[in-house]
Amino acid sequence: MSDGLIDLNKHRNIGISAHIDSGKTTLTERILFYSGKTHKIGDVKKEGAVMDHMELEKEKGITITSAATSVAWKGFTVNVIDTPGHVDFTVEVERSLRVLDGAILVLCSVGGVQSQSLTVDRQMKRYQIPRIAFINKCDRTGADPFGVAQQMAAKLHVTPVPLQIPIGLEDEHEGVVDLIEMKAYYFDGEKGEKVRTEEVPAELKDQADEKRAEMLEALSLYNDELMEKLLEEADIPAKMIHDVVREATLSHQIVPVMMGSAFKNKAVQPLLDAVNRYLPSPLERDISALNQDEVDEDGKAARVKLLPDKDLPTVAMAFKIVQEQFGQLTYTRIYQGTINKGDSYINTRTGQKTRFGRLVRMHANDRVDVDTAGPGDIIAVVGMDCASGDTFCGGDVNYSLENIFVAEAVITRSLTPVKRDGADKLGKALERFRREDPTFRVFSDEETGETLIAGMGQLHLDIYVERIRREYKVECEVGPPRVAYKERPTKKTDYDHKHKKQTGGSGQYGHVKGTLEPMTDEELEAAEEPFEFVNEVTQGRIPREYIPAIEKGMRRGIVKGPLGEFEVVGIRMILNDGSYHDVDSSEMAFNTTGFQAMRETLKRAAVKLQEPIMKLEIECPEEFQGPVTGHVSSKRGMIVDSATRHGMATVEAEVPLAEMFDYANELRSMTQGKGNFSMEFAKYAQVPSNIQEDVLKARVEQQAAKAAMK
Repeated sequence: MSDGLIDLNKHRNIGISAHIDSGKTTLTERILFYSGKTHKIGDVKKEGAVMDHMELEKEKGITITSAATSVAWKGFTVNVIDTPGHVDFTVEVERSLRVLDGAILVLCSVGGVQSQSLTVDRQMKRYQIPRIAFINKCDRTGADPFGVAQQMAAKLHVTPVPLQIPIGLEDEHEGVVDLIEMKAYYFDGEKGEKVRTEEVPAELKDQADEKRAEMLEALSLYNDELMEKLLEEADIPAKMIHDVVREATLSHQIVPVMMGSAFKNKAVQPLLDAVNRYLPSPLERDISALNQDEVDEDGKAARVKLLPDKDLPTVAMAFKIVQEQFGQLTYTRIYQGTINKGDSYINTRTGQKTRFGRLVRMHANDRVDVDTAGPGDIIAVVGMDCASGDTFCGGDVNYSLENIFVAEAVITRSLTPVKRDGADKLGKALERFRREDPTFRVFSDEETGETLIAGMGQLHLDIYVERIRREYKVECEVGPPRVAYKERPTKKTDYDHKHKKQTGGSGQYGHVKGTLEPMTDEELEAAEEPFEFVNEVTQGRIPREYIPAIEKGMRRGIVKGPLGEFEVVGIRMILNDGSYHDVDSSEMAFNTTGFQAMRETLKRAAVKLQEPIMKLEIECPEEFQGPVTGHVSSKRGMIVDSATRHGMATVEAEVPLAEMFDYANELRSMTQGKGNFSMEFAKYAQVPSNIQEDVLKARVEQQAAKAAMK
């Protein structure tokens, strides 16, 4: 048992993020080994890695949930979050980045900047995460770390600054030359645990001098003193260079680039040194919360800066929830104040007091109990009931940390237990997974009563179906994938709707007037939700207490659109006039009025069908590039970019999701099993009119079949 308080200056909360198969789980395993956390190195391809603690992860060789572990390196404490690289699990990456102070972006020296690298980089920018790049797999055929650094500049729009050069590439990769210290590092011993320092090899001296000059020139743009020393051709102390790298990294001006091979145990220790040197401590991160008890000039909750001070009121965030056999495990980041075992804290979403009964520090699936944890720390709380993204406060403060950005589900499937007695277990499983993962949606089909699950992609849903089978012993019949179509108005439309109902006793009366405005693409993308209600009623034409009821009614009216009963998006509903009746008007009457006004207006607003468009990245041998691009075009796809490197072609495209089911098999047969692809949601776009007709016709037939089953 330990008190848990940490030295903030020597503390790092970092994530390791990357494209699938870039080797980040392997890198994490090496970090655990070299820091003394494990006595053997886990292998993703063989028995499974320590951090991949879920049975399915070990089997599939992909990391599904972020495991957290705490390690010590040269007097520093480093909390490491290992995040999934597969695009269907981006919510896990979002969650970990929300609570981190810095990150390592792992890139493959052969594959370079791939689609998920772009997604992860975008997420890092959203949360202002300073980062180091580690160009991995320098031992692989076709390794080109400096080519990857150029790709970082072109595709990620960052300034990469290599701090090392490799000693040999491919089969001859032995170590790295440090361009700041101008020393060569080799990694001896069975597992690369002995770091040997030598002079720079003679055959690399010219390249090292050239790359050091490039590094110093790049860094001098961010520090006047360094620029003066360069102009004077004076000696530049290593400490000055380290300080400039740190300063420019923390201010998001550069991304330091390290290189090596985690699998071959090369150059992981210098990367850990760089984490200590260049990534921020909790003291150096600007974190703010929303004060729910104060409003700013716009009428919104006032923003307040959080300080990593153990004596201030506690503010913490539950960023990940895992249901276990003995209850819920809640991963929590403390931003301010302390959390003590046995104390209670207010959940600002529910207003309820929650007792923190047992605190643990996690190492993958193992745990160490602590009594107290302070600001900047990441711990797990055992047996606490809350939701992902909840804020907990102590003292008198009522702060809320903004919730984690959650992307929209794009694919739906029906789920039916094979045996009737499996229904209860299925219900428990779905409720648990829904709480753990905000991108996993569960709902019922109103017409058939079928249970529907929705998520970020086919693999996302397949993993949950498999977990239901393994963890709950429930076999399910899974329906074919369904695309989450939307409906969207395209024409500005005025409305003037009156609802009157007289049935003995008091009747119902409501009257609303205004305009439906379609949102532009830019407005819809920036909007917090796809429906905006604007109240411009003046002079008491409609009493204020009825306005919320009108909005609720209008929101009910967009659940099913006029085309195929899909959700309607991209609407700004302006209410500017109306009337009421002293006796017959009520909240219920105005709710009905809002609902009817919405339904009636949509019929005149030139509503069009929208479909999810996916960003597709395909990698295949060069000889298959022609057939692959032709096949993408036949799927209504648009080629965005293509390139060839070392005999491999990369094709980037945007393709409707409706065309992508079974694409894995199609690509496999086209490329003799040598092609692979990744796919992520890009945007919604209007469906061509001929396709819209087909979709709506199929929808009518589907609804008729459901009606016949009743």
